[in-house]
Amino acid sequence: MSLVLIPVTTFSAESTFPLEQMTPDLHNKESLQRGAKIYMNYCLSCHSLQYQRYQRTADDLGIPHELMLEHMIFDPETRIGDLIENSASEDSTKVWFGAAPPDLTLYISLKGGPDYLYTYLKSFYRDDDRPLGVNNLVFENVAMPHVLLELQGLQQEACRQLPQLTEDGSEIQDPLTGEPVLAEICGGDLVARGYSPLELVAGSGSLTPEEYDQVSYDLTNFLYYVAEPTRLERERLGVYVLIFLAFFFVFAYLLGREYTREFH
Repeated sequence: MSLVLIPVTTFSAESTFPLEQMTPDLHNKESLQRGAKIYMNYCLSCHSLQYQRYQRTADDLGIPHELMLEHMIFDPETRIGDLIENSASEDSTKVWFGAAPPDLTLYISLKGGPDYLYTYLKSFYRDDDRPLGVNNLVFENVAMPHVLLELQGLQQEACRQLPQLTEDGSEIQDPLTGEPVLAEICGGDLVARGYSPLELVAGSGSLTPEEYDQVSYDLTNFLYYVAEPTRLERERLGVYVLIFLAFFFVFAYLLGREYTREFH
Protein backbone atom coordinates (compact mmCIF):
# COMPACT_ATOMS: atom_id res chain seq x y z
CA MET A 1 0.00 0.00 0.00
CA SER A 2 1.69 3.19 -1.12
CA LEU A 3 2.29 6.23 1.07
CA VAL A 4 0.35 9.32 0.06
CA LEU A 5 2.27 12.48 0.90
CA ILE A 6 -0.39 15.17 1.08
CA PRO A 7 -3.68 14.03 2.62
CA VAL A 8 -5.02 17.21 4.22
CA THR A 9 -8.34 18.54 5.44
CA THR A 10 -10.04 20.98 7.70
CA PHE A 11 -13.27 19.82 9.25
CA SER A 12 -16.58 21.60 9.50
CA ALA A 13 -18.34 21.97 12.82
CA GLU A 14 -21.64 20.37 11.84
CA SER A 15 -23.28 18.66 8.90
CA THR A 16 -26.94 18.47 7.91
CA PHE A 17 -26.33 15.57 5.53
CA PRO A 18 -27.92 12.32 6.83
CA LEU A 19 -25.21 10.13 8.34
CA GLU A 20 -24.86 6.38 7.98
CA GLN A 21 -24.78 4.40 11.19
CA MET A 22 -21.50 2.72 12.09
CA THR A 23 -21.13 0.46 15.14
CA PRO A 24 -17.49 0.19 16.29
CA ASP A 25 -16.11 -3.12 17.53
CA LEU A 26 -13.03 -2.74 19.73
CA HIS A 27 -12.86 -6.51 20.20
CA ASN A 28 -12.18 -6.95 16.47
CA LYS A 29 -8.38 -6.73 16.51
CA GLU A 30 -8.11 -7.58 12.81
CA SER A 31 -10.27 -4.55 11.92
CA LEU A 32 -8.24 -2.30 14.22
CA GLN A 33 -4.98 -3.55 12.74
CA ARG A 34 -6.20 -2.90 9.21
CA GLY A 35 -7.40 0.54 10.25
CA ALA A 36 -3.99 1.35 11.75
CA LYS A 37 -2.28 0.25 8.53
CA ILE A 38 -4.57 2.45 6.43
CA TYR A 39 -4.00 5.40 8.74
CA MET A 40 -0.22 5.10 8.71
CA ASN A 41 -0.14 4.85 4.92
CA TYR A 42 -2.74 7.43 3.90
CA CYS A 43 -3.31 9.87 6.77
CA LEU A 44 -0.31 10.23 9.06
CA SER A 45 1.79 12.33 6.72
CA CYS A 46 -0.48 15.28 7.53
CA HIS A 47 -2.75 14.22 10.41
CA SER A 48 -0.87 13.38 13.60
CA LEU A 49 -2.09 11.41 16.61
CA GLN A 50 -0.10 13.44 19.10
CA TYR A 51 -1.70 11.95 22.23
CA GLN A 52 -1.16 8.33 21.21
CA ARG A 53 2.07 6.33 21.30
CA TYR A 54 3.21 3.64 18.87
CA GLN A 55 3.94 1.24 21.71
CA ARG A 56 0.50 1.61 23.30
CA THR A 57 -1.11 1.11 19.89
CA ALA A 58 0.95 -2.00 19.17
CA ASP A 59 0.23 -3.53 22.57
CA ASP A 60 -3.52 -2.84 22.44
CA LEU A 61 -3.90 -4.09 18.88
CA GLY A 62 -1.75 -7.19 19.32
CA ILE A 63 1.00 -6.06 16.94
CA PRO A 64 4.55 -7.23 17.82
CA HIS A 65 6.90 -4.29 18.32
CA GLU A 66 9.30 -5.46 15.62
CA LEU A 67 6.47 -5.57 13.05
CA MET A 68 5.27 -2.11 14.09
CA LEU A 69 8.78 -0.74 13.64
CA GLU A 70 9.24 -2.47 10.30
CA HIS A 71 5.89 -1.86 8.62
CA MET A 72 4.17 1.09 10.32
CA ILE A 73 6.98 3.43 11.35
CA PHE A 74 8.58 5.03 8.31
CA ASP A 75 11.10 7.33 10.01
CA PRO A 76 14.17 5.31 11.07
CA GLU A 77 14.79 7.76 13.92
CA THR A 78 11.35 7.14 15.45
CA ARG A 79 11.30 4.84 18.47
CA ILE A 80 8.51 2.50 19.52
CA GLY A 81 7.77 4.62 22.58
CA ASP A 82 7.36 7.88 20.65
CA LEU A 83 4.12 9.73 20.10
CA ILE A 84 2.50 9.28 16.69
CA GLU A 85 3.48 12.58 15.11
CA ASN A 86 4.57 13.73 11.67
CA SER A 87 6.97 16.25 10.21
CA ALA A 88 4.42 18.36 8.33
CA SER A 89 5.06 22.06 8.86
CA GLU A 90 2.01 23.92 10.16
CA ASP A 91 3.06 27.10 8.37
CA SER A 92 3.56 25.27 5.07
CA THR A 93 0.27 23.39 5.21
CA LYS A 94 -1.56 26.63 5.96
CA VAL A 95 -0.12 28.07 2.75
CA TRP A 96 -0.85 24.94 0.71
CA PHE A 97 -4.39 24.25 1.91
CA GLY A 98 -5.57 27.37 3.71
CA ALA A 99 -5.56 25.70 7.13
CA ALA A 100 -3.32 23.35 9.07
CA PRO A 101 -4.49 19.71 9.13
CA PRO A 102 -5.98 18.95 12.56
CA ASP A 103 -4.68 16.31 14.91
CA LEU A 104 -7.11 13.38 14.84
CA THR A 105 -6.49 11.77 18.23
CA LEU A 106 -9.76 13.04 19.70
CA TYR A 107 -11.59 13.61 16.42
CA ILE A 108 -14.25 10.93 16.97
CA SER A 109 -15.04 12.30 20.43
CA LEU A 110 -15.27 15.87 19.15
CA LYS A 111 -17.74 14.78 16.48
CA GLY A 112 -19.89 12.95 18.99
CA GLY A 113 -19.36 9.50 17.52
CA PRO A 114 -18.08 7.54 14.53
CA ASP A 115 -21.03 8.05 12.16
CA TYR A 116 -19.72 11.39 10.87
CA LEU A 117 -16.29 10.13 9.88
CA TYR A 118 -17.63 6.89 8.39
CA THR A 119 -20.06 8.79 6.16
CA TYR A 120 -17.46 11.44 5.34
CA LEU A 121 -15.00 8.86 4.02
CA LYS A 122 -17.65 7.51 1.66
CA SER A 123 -18.99 10.87 0.43
CA PHE A 124 -16.29 12.35 -1.81
CA TYR A 125 -17.39 13.12 -5.34
CA ARG A 126 -16.11 14.82 -8.46
CA ASP A 127 -16.44 18.61 -8.49
CA ASP A 128 -14.50 20.37 -11.24
CA ASP A 129 -15.11 23.74 -9.58
CA ARG A 130 -13.01 22.81 -6.55
CA PRO A 131 -9.21 23.34 -6.58
CA LEU A 132 -8.50 19.64 -6.02
CA GLY A 133 -11.34 18.41 -8.21
CA VAL A 134 -13.41 16.83 -5.43
CA ASN A 135 -16.01 17.85 -2.89
CA ASN A 136 -17.78 16.09 -0.05
CA LEU A 137 -21.46 15.76 0.78
CA VAL A 138 -20.81 15.75 4.52
CA PHE A 139 -18.39 18.69 4.47
CA GLU A 140 -19.23 21.09 1.65
CA ASN A 141 -16.24 22.73 -0.07
CA VAL A 142 -13.77 20.51 1.75
CA ALA A 143 -10.08 21.41 1.34
CA MET A 144 -8.96 17.78 1.54
CA PRO A 145 -8.07 15.71 -1.52
CA HIS A 146 -9.71 12.32 -1.75
CA VAL A 147 -6.67 10.40 -0.52
CA LEU A 148 -8.44 7.04 -0.81
CA LEU A 149 -9.37 7.70 -4.44
CA GLU A 150 -7.23 4.85 -5.74
CA LEU A 151 -9.17 2.48 -3.50
CA GLN A 152 -12.73 3.75 -3.84
CA GLY A 153 -12.53 5.27 -7.29
CA LEU A 154 -14.23 8.48 -8.40
CA GLN A 155 -17.85 9.12 -7.53
CA GLN A 156 -20.01 11.59 -9.40
CA GLU A 157 -23.38 13.19 -8.83
CA ALA A 158 -26.17 10.76 -9.65
CA CYS A 159 -29.35 11.61 -11.56
CA ARG A 160 -32.58 9.65 -11.94
CA GLN A 161 -35.81 10.02 -13.86
CA LEU A 162 -38.39 10.20 -11.07
CA PRO A 163 -42.01 11.37 -10.82
CA GLN A 164 -42.56 15.02 -10.03
CA LEU A 165 -44.26 15.61 -6.70
CA THR A 166 -46.75 18.18 -5.49
CA GLU A 167 -46.20 20.11 -2.26
CA ASP A 168 -48.12 17.46 -0.31
CA GLY A 169 -45.87 14.71 -1.73
CA SER A 170 -48.28 13.12 -4.21
CA GLU A 171 -47.22 12.32 -7.77
CA ILE A 172 -48.15 14.67 -10.61
CA GLN A 173 -49.91 12.73 -13.36
CA ASP A 174 -50.38 13.50 -17.03
CA PRO A 175 -54.10 14.38 -17.45
CA LEU A 176 -54.25 12.58 -20.82
CA THR A 177 -52.42 9.34 -20.11
CA GLY A 178 -52.64 9.17 -16.33
CA GLU A 179 -48.94 8.34 -16.22
CA PRO A 180 -46.63 10.08 -13.72
CA VAL A 181 -44.84 13.17 -15.06
CA LEU A 182 -41.11 12.44 -14.83
CA ALA A 183 -38.28 14.85 -14.15
CA GLU A 184 -34.54 14.46 -13.83
CA ILE A 185 -33.69 14.57 -10.11
CA CYS A 186 -30.01 14.92 -9.19
CA GLY A 187 -27.69 15.08 -6.20
CA GLY A 188 -29.08 16.18 -2.87
CA ASP A 189 -32.68 16.06 -4.07
CA LEU A 190 -32.30 12.29 -4.38
CA VAL A 191 -31.62 11.98 -0.66
CA ALA A 192 -35.11 13.19 0.22
CA ARG A 193 -36.46 10.50 -2.12
CA GLY A 194 -34.42 7.78 -0.40
CA TYR A 195 -31.87 7.32 -3.19
CA SER A 196 -28.09 7.55 -3.12
CA PRO A 197 -26.94 10.96 -4.41
CA LEU A 198 -23.69 9.55 -5.82
CA GLU A 199 -22.71 6.86 -8.27
CA LEU A 200 -19.31 5.27 -8.78
CA VAL A 201 -17.55 5.65 -12.13
CA ALA A 202 -17.06 2.07 -13.30
CA GLY A 203 -13.51 0.75 -13.10
CA SER A 204 -12.06 3.84 -11.42
CA GLY A 205 -11.06 2.19 -8.14
CA SER A 206 -9.12 -0.90 -7.10
CA LEU A 207 -11.77 -2.04 -4.60
CA THR A 208 -15.38 -3.03 -4.92
CA PRO A 209 -17.94 -0.84 -3.09
CA GLU A 210 -18.24 -3.51 -0.39
CA GLU A 211 -14.46 -3.67 0.06
CA TYR A 212 -14.23 0.12 0.31
CA ASP A 213 -17.01 0.14 2.89
CA GLN A 214 -14.83 -2.22 4.93
CA VAL A 215 -11.84 0.13 4.54
CA SER A 216 -13.98 3.04 5.78
CA TYR A 217 -15.20 0.92 8.68
CA ASP A 218 -11.71 -0.21 9.68
CA LEU A 219 -10.26 3.31 9.57
CA THR A 220 -13.17 4.71 11.58
CA ASN A 221 -12.93 1.82 14.03
CA PHE A 222 -9.23 2.56 14.58
CA LEU A 223 -9.82 6.26 15.23
CA TYR A 224 -12.65 5.33 17.60
CA TYR A 225 -10.12 3.27 19.56
CA VAL A 226 -7.52 6.07 19.46
CA ALA A 227 -9.98 8.60 20.91
CA GLU A 228 -10.15 6.54 24.13
CA PRO A 229 -7.68 3.63 24.28
CA THR A 230 -8.83 2.71 27.79
CA ARG A 231 -12.50 2.36 26.79
CA LEU A 232 -12.66 -1.43 27.14
CA GLU A 233 -10.82 -1.34 30.46
CA ARG A 234 -13.11 1.44 31.71
CA GLU A 235 -16.20 -0.53 30.74
CA ARG A 236 -14.83 -3.69 32.35
CA LEU A 237 -14.06 -1.89 35.62
CA GLY A 238 -17.47 -0.22 35.48
CA VAL A 239 -19.15 -3.62 35.75
CA TYR A 240 -17.19 -4.43 38.92
CA VAL A 241 -17.99 -1.01 40.37
CA LEU A 242 -21.71 -1.53 39.80
CA ILE A 243 -21.55 -5.00 41.36
CA PHE A 244 -19.74 -3.56 44.39
CA LEU A 245 -22.28 -0.74 44.75
CA ALA A 246 -25.16 -3.20 44.53
CA PHE A 247 -23.53 -5.43 47.18
CA PHE A 248 -22.70 -2.44 49.42
CA PHE A 249 -26.25 -1.09 49.09
CA VAL A 250 -27.65 -4.12 50.93
CA PHE A 251 -25.50 -3.48 53.99
CA ALA A 252 -26.00 0.29 53.80
CA TYR A 253 -29.77 -0.26 53.71
CA LEU A 254 -29.72 -2.65 56.69
CA LEU A 255 -27.47 -0.31 58.67
CA GLY A 256 -29.70 2.66 57.87
CA ARG A 257 -32.74 0.70 58.99
CA GLU A 258 -31.09 0.01 62.35
CA TYR A 259 -30.20 3.67 62.80
CA THR A 260 -33.77 4.78 62.12
CA ARG A 261 -35.49 1.98 64.05
CA GLU A 262 -35.93 4.09 67.20
CA PHE A 263 -37.40 7.00 65.21
CA HIS A 264 -40.61 5.02 64.85
